[in-house]
Amino acid sequence: MENLIIRLDSGDRAQLADLADASGRDPEDVVREAVRRYLRDERERVAADAARLAQRHDALLKRLGQ
Repeated sequence: MENLIIRLDSGDRAQLADLADASGRDPEDVVREAVRRYLRDERERVAADAARLAQRHDALLKRLGQ
């Protein structure tokens, strides 16, 4: 596993520590879960956007492919 340094202001860091403590997890685990969720959601959003664009421009894409 590679390291990534993320700088947080003191308020965000305190909220992260409180959430981690309340859920019985390490702050790193909370952040890792949040990043994975964000990546999954963004991947789904981008795929949906690409599908909409492909459908909207289907005729043009077919002409270009000929």
